[in-house]
Amino acid sequence: MTRTLDRLSLHDMRFDCIVGLFGYERNTPQPVRLDVTLHFDTRAAARDGRLTSTLDYSRLLGELRFVMVAARFRLLESAAEAVAAWILLPPSADVPRPQVEAVDVRLSKLVALSGAAVPTLEIHRERGDLEFVTETKSFGYVDVVFETRESGVYRERLHPHTVLPTHVHHHLDETELVLGDGLLLQGAPVAAGTAHTWPRGFPHRYENVTDIEQSFLCIDRPAFIPTDEVEVDVPIAALTRTEPMRFF
Repeated sequence: MTRTLDRLSLHDMRFDCIVGLFGYERNTPQPVRLDVTLHFDTRAAARDGRLTSTLDYSRLLGELRFVMVAARFRLLESAAEAVAAWILLPPSADVPRPQVEAVDVRLSKLVALSGAAVPTLEIHRERGDLEFVTETKSFGYVDVVFETRESGVYRERLHPHTVLPTHVHHHLDETELVLGDGLLLQGAPVAAGTAHTWPRGFPHRYENVTDIEQSFLCIDRPAFIPTDEVEVDVPIAALTRTEPMRFF
């Protein structure tokens, strides 16, 4: 008999974010409510008592808030699909956790109809429903999590002791959330849970100084344009950072 998987839920997450089609929705953040239920095996965590054997829900809350705030989705359907894909993505070496086998996502726009009703979308996705594309790069790998024309969600993974060279984008804005604890950003350490937004033309650079793969979550608006990643020759000492944002 097939065993029913255990379930871990995060209920009533509330974020102010850009989500919608209409002009005022594209310019003004609105409150949304997000509920997720993750289906996976918790027996290893029960036995060994290690956080890495289960889901760190504080971190997960920050990751989901980052996706919802940074991607500026046009439809609830896109937002829910991106959330589900991120949760079902295989874990990376720098952020060990169990593989989630299925997820339920419930997403509501709380004030979209001025209180007359609350539009809500619910989806269920299983790991086998998704086919993730992984692109090989000189610095490591890029996992394509979810893309629309307006935005793309990616996980970038740097090989040990490897540099993602200094580069700029001229046709897209980029917001990146550091996931691992071993990256240098602009030549200096950066803590996991820290995000920066890079306006068009702003040079940025990452380096993995550890013996394992290190990763960050990247959101491009619009979706990534391969010809728009332009390496530039800027001394490390001249690189600066935009205002940091903390997500976990």
